[in-house]
Amino acid sequence: MRTLNIAQIGHGFMGKAHSNAYRQVNRFFDLPVQVHLHTLCGRSEGVEESARQLGWTHAERDWRKVIENPEIDVIDVSTPGHLHAPMAIAAAEAGKAVWCEKPLGNTLAEAESMVEAVTRTGAAHGLFHNYRAVPAIQLLRRMIDDGRIGQIYHFRAVYLQDWILSPSFPRVWRLQKSQTGTGAHGDLNAHLIDLAHFLVGGLTEVSGLMRTFITERPLPDDPSKTGEVDVDDAALALLRFESGAIGSIEASRFAAGRKNYNCIEVNGSKGSAVFNLERMNELQFFDRTAADDAQGFTVINVTDQPHPYGGTYWPSGHIIGYEHTFINLVAGFIQAMERGEPLNPNFNDGLRTQRVLEAVERSHESRAWVATV
Repeated sequence: MRTLNIAQIGHGFMGKAHSNAYRQVNRFFDLPVQVHLHTLCGRSEGVEESARQLGWTHAERDWRKVIENPEIDVIDVSTPGHLHAPMAIAAAEAGKAVWCEKPLGNTLAEAESMVEAVTRTGAAHGLFHNYRAVPAIQLLRRMIDDGRIGQIYHFRAVYLQDWILSPSFPRVWRLQKSQTGTGAHGDLNAHLIDLAHFLVGGLTEVSGLMRTFITERPLPDDPSKTGEVDVDDAALALLRFESGAIGSIEASRFAAGRKNYNCIEVNGSKGSAVFNLERMNELQFFDRTAADDAQGFTVINVTDQPHPYGGTYWPSGHIIGYEHTFINLVAGFIQAMERGEPLNPNFNDGLRTQRVLEAVERSHESRAWVATV
């Protein structure tokens, strides 16, 4: 079996999730290639220990050397957002497949340059919107395609966390515009926008509101000093879809008690569906066509053989977790590459999301509806 050599740039939270997916994907999916964790790259002295712990064969501190290595087939960009564009473009120009964390770039211009590079070079490209690979989300998409929701009227979604609620929490890189572009908006709303596109379709117009609640925070290296927080703590938007549906999204890191509450609801002429990431093996479904005395939301445990990814892992009812979404996504990337098909999702999906992210920002600034195209 041919070996697919992966190199990953970045070894933080997402780096761990991606590394686990590469270690596990051949154990659960029948793939035409054997994935090899070739090189882990990072700037810190801890990259060598991370490589050992996460199962990588080599460690490197210079990302350019990684991209230039002729043994590498795929470059995984799992860095802060300001590094996505230069690394992904260099990887594409070096003839590598490139898989990137979301959001695609920190700005629309960066995202456009990344799409131009992979289009010009013909590089295979994938984007880690891992929530598309949740079985319940795949089942909801199937229900929509099969007409079981009917004409969609509403899409509403919230992604709520509380990890920076304390004013003493330091100004980490995710709170600096130069490194991350936006705050909760790009980090969390990007997921909701991608799911809106995936489930309902294109957006035409948005009306946005953004807010930073704590504008100064202690510096990580010197807590006696503070630095400016120049990204949003919360962001909301009203949505208009090409189909005529309407929607809303809300992202916040100031929702006390909410740790990773990613919840979406779709309402249509024939029924409704609700998904909550904190109960990710379930999909709530309301069938309006059922008999009057049998109507009500049904909780579907999405772990059986007929369900998406059913039978890939454990017997029915034996639930899977967050890490499996990345395994599912990586398997899909590899299968698409081997068939010579576009990866799903990819940089074009990321660019479409980036247009919406920027439109929400412009709407907030202008206090007016803004077109997304």
